[in-house]
Amino acid sequence: MKMIQRKFAIGRSRIANRPANSLAFLLFSWFFVHCPALASPPKELTTPGLVREFLAPISDVRQAVLSVQKDHIIHGTLIFDKEPILTGAQAVGSTSLFDPWTGPGEVYYKIRDQAIAPRHFLESADAGAIGVRYVIIPVTEDRTRVKVDAVYIESAHKTVHPSDGTVEKNEMKEIKDALDALQQAAMDAADARRRELSAELVRQSYARQREDESTRVSNAQASEKEMEQEITSLRHELERRVKAPGADLKAAPFQSAAILKTLPAYTEVVILIVSPHWLGIETPEGQRGWLPLEQLEPLP
Repeated sequence: MKMIQRKFAIGRSRIANRPANSLAFLLFSWFFVHCPALASPPKELTTPGLVREFLAPISDVRQAVLSVQKDHIIHGTLIFDKEPILTGAQAVGSTSLFDPWTGPGEVYYKIRDQAIAPRHFLESADAGAIGVRYVIIPVTEDRTRVKVDAVYIESAHKTVHPSDGTVEKNEMKEIKDALDALQQAAMDAADARRRELSAELVRQSYARQREDESTRVSNAQASEKEMEQEITSLRHELERRVKAPGADLKAAPFQSAAILKTLPAYTEVVILIVSPHWLGIETPEGQRGWLPLEQLEPLP
């Protein structure tokens, strides 16, 4: 019994004589165990981003991405309800809002500073900067992959708020729309060149036929009636007239194309381009367009 009392007294004496820094260490250890949030800083939140593959060469996709990068808008978010879009974004070559990109492809950035708790960023608060990253990765000569990431970081606390996906989705839609417009413009330009070439070939053919006809008539000293018959035959080959009750002149050789004007029945037109189901024509007023083959008939 005396031995137990002696050990208790020694232990109480050690606790009483323990230095203050040891007690502080014990308190810190208790907080470390029971309050892990205070023991280490919160991990950075990350966003998976959005990836899409386009059936287009990298040159076209790059042009579409650059047009969106430089449009001064962060799509898919806003600050104040009275302002439906968030403007003031700037295209930059690099930013600390994202870790350096180490993967393949080309990287472009757009940032918007002084954004106050923007919509569609998880638990966003205070003022900070929004960053959008575009990564363009070639897959094949005619296929290109695009990855879009968005993040919001508070200026004061450096807290990272990932997008809920809305910004990436809207930015990707803008890229797709820009690429569609670019491809449509290229198709329209190519179609215009084909029409011009076809029209020129028809004119040259017509001119050669006229020259050959004139030479043949001159050499043979054909009668005026024979010459008129030959010219009429040639005219039948290069001209048509609109069947009753009339037809819509289209801007392109497909049914959903825009209507340029409605041609009355029996309007005579000159054929410029010949395709299996459509004819490129020119009206007497000089307007050009497309008519279905079945809506035209030979001249009487």
